[in-house]
Amino acid sequence: MPAPESEKLTATRVLSHLGVMAAIAVIMGVIVAGLAIPFAGMAGIGARNVAQSMDNLPEELEARPLAQKTTIVDSKGDTIATLYDENRVNVSLDQISRPMLEAIVAIEDYRFYQHGALDLKGTLRALVTNQAANGVVQGGSSITQQMVKLTLINQAETDEERIAATDDTYSRKLRELRYAIAIEEKYSKDWILERYLNIAYFGDGVHGIQAAARHYFDRNAKKLNVRQAALLAGLVKNPTGYDPTNSPDRARDRRNVVLDRMAQLNVIPREKADKLKGKNLGLKVVPTPNGCVNSRAPFFCDYVLSYLMADKALGKTAEERKRLLFSGGLTVKTTVDVRYQDAADEGVQNHVRAEDRAIGAMAMVEPGTGHVKAIAQSRPMGRRKNIGQTYLNYVVNQKYGDSNGFQPGSTFKAFVLAAAINQGIPLNKTFNAAQTMQFPERDFKVCDDQPYQSTNTWKVGNSTSSGTFDLYKGTQLSVNTFFAQLERETGLCEPYELAQAMGIELDNPAGEMVPSFTLGVADVSPLEMAGAYATFAARGKYCETRPVTAIEDMGGNTLKKYPNNCRQVLPGAVADAVNDVLKGVTAPGGFAGRIAPPVPSAGKTGTTQEGKAVWFVGYTPQVAGAAMIAGADRVGRPIRLAGQTIGGRYISTASGSGFAGPIWGDTMRVVSQWLEARSFTRPPAVEIAGVLTQVPSTTGMSVDSARKVLSDAGFEPQVASAVNSNVTKGNVAYTSPSGGSSFASGDTVTIYPSTGYVPPPPKKKDPPKKKKPGKNRGRG
Repeated sequence: MPAPESEKLTATRVLSHLGVMAAIAVIMGVIVAGLAIPFAGMAGIGARNVAQSMDNLPEELEARPLAQKTTIVDSKGDTIATLYDENRVNVSLDQISRPMLEAIVAIEDYRFYQHGALDLKGTLRALVTNQAANGVVQGGSSITQQMVKLTLINQAETDEERIAATDDTYSRKLRELRYAIAIEEKYSKDWILERYLNIAYFGDGVHGIQAAARHYFDRNAKKLNVRQAALLAGLVKNPTGYDPTNSPDRARDRRNVVLDRMAQLNVIPREKADKLKGKNLGLKVVPTPNGCVNSRAPFFCDYVLSYLMADKALGKTAEERKRLLFSGGLTVKTTVDVRYQDAADEGVQNHVRAEDRAIGAMAMVEPGTGHVKAIAQSRPMGRRKNIGQTYLNYVVNQKYGDSNGFQPGSTFKAFVLAAAINQGIPLNKTFNAAQTMQFPERDFKVCDDQPYQSTNTWKVGNSTSSGTFDLYKGTQLSVNTFFAQLERETGLCEPYELAQAMGIELDNPAGEMVPSFTLGVADVSPLEMAGAYATFAARGKYCETRPVTAIEDMGGNTLKKYPNNCRQVLPGAVADAVNDVLKGVTAPGGFAGRIAPPVPSAGKTGTTQEGKAVWFVGYTPQVAGAAMIAGADRVGRPIRLAGQTIGGRYISTASGSGFAGPIWGDTMRVVSQWLEARSFTRPPAVEIAGVLTQVPSTTGMSVDSARKVLSDAGFEPQVASAVNSNVTKGNVAYTSPSGGSSFASGDTVTIYPSTGYVPPPPKKKDPPKKKKPGKNRGRG
């Protein structure tokens, strides 16, 4: 840019201020290269000493990558949170508008493209102008020198380094000069200007031109116009003092200085500058939240952070991992579906309030992948405990959360049910489940078929029903004494190890592999339960729950992938049989029939013995969800639910179907609109003993054909004597049980062949005629 006439230095002006310049150079020790060196003699500093000092300095400044914000995106690629130590997004020079480049060069270093590391002419002019004005009117540092200073400050890691980078000392300025010379030799002017615009602080928490453009004007740096560019260019001199969100008048005055300078240098016409000076700032401030607290899915975001902080592939130490996450400019691709998240949030909040002495929670997992689709809890994220806020994540497992978990109650019966089916116990096997029963604890076997080491007697009582039940009804009615007997048959080892294989983090066999295991005495999280039941939905395939699918670096390159980690832990037919039993819970007439979504589903209720927590874990073939309400005081200690008012409802007796179930039901009814109506796979009767199967209709078939159809369906056919019917003689008239009814595989179905003859109905006899009554005759 050409110098304006007003700034051209005449010999008279230079001579009149030489004394002032020398004095300033001596006293301040500033502008080392331009003034302190030429006038070293005046300051009592020998030229040889100066040269020696320069030689002793490092020759190069390592320009490390600048800290950039990390973006966390949902499964569709939309941002749900940002993380940063410095709110910055690097951009190349071609992504910055021409007016922005012209504005920053005009106000900070208009001869930037003409001089080297030091603008001697500009420095001299600045001192003359500032002395004449009795103040600082123009800066003397070149853009290269400013970039070096900002780099040193940015890369300082200790207090000592930070002080050294900002001290107003001769040695600092000498060091900056040496670095600036090296930078100019190594890099192009465009590279220097690009880094300067990316490293500069623009006030209100934003670093770099792209973040500033997005923050103040909600547009990219490439779209900045002259008015906007002038404002931003004016901020770098004093980002805090000219911050337009706090000091709009000062910011406007500073912007106008930039506009005047651009007109003075003929970058823009004077008329345009005057017109723009009369306009307001034109701000459209867009906050850039930092961290999870303002995220659309705050506790899912918290889970993501904990998950990544535990991944040593991202850094050997926790500090290294944190630095990468908050400064690496990463894109973290996650599994959350914000539609599911919104539905879960609403489902929880509609039934448990933040101030309640309880915690409501919901976790949703996709079967077959382990993708965590939503994490919701009733206590919002924040520090204001008086209104129920917390930073504790109660939904995820202890490894990534802040809670030891909660007892899951009868939801653990599903593990005993699955183990029983896997062992070949028929689904039509019955137990007489009395209201209360007592069991010697040594009758229960642990691993290696050893008896449980105890001389105690376990007393079990029912809260739902009593009587004789098969595995269908005993499970659907959640009969405690039924499951105590079933667990005695299966032993404790297989249900316990199956729960572990399905993602339940059990690590204390002495306290967890106990007779009361089936009643859910081990502490678990909603996320663990959702992941476990997703295994049933995926036909026995367990997939580790995960919130992240991949991480990309700032260039869009994949830094790490997080693939599915799945394994078959149950035979598909066994899982199908579990689903066949549990779908009765959400069927019409089941405990959860009134809350079920309009798609095929299954589930299990859970209530702890002391009524401190209630659960409902339900699923469709596409998504599993675990809903929980747990009594908890302000610091999260468990308390009883009974006698409390939760979500505006008084709880006299806690139950999973009555209180946790509606959270799941409300959420799933919303989510079901995005689900294809897909049925569970029918369990094969030939593999699963006692599975309820619809008796095929065989009427009209030959007896041999009927035998085959019934055998293929898993039934035992037998032929009885022929009966009269109008069906062709020798073919099947009907069966008992009849076609269309449901019975257990292995049950006997009796075939009744037809005689082909239907005897005519007997003739109706005419009714006897009634005698007419005679007349009474009197005697005379």
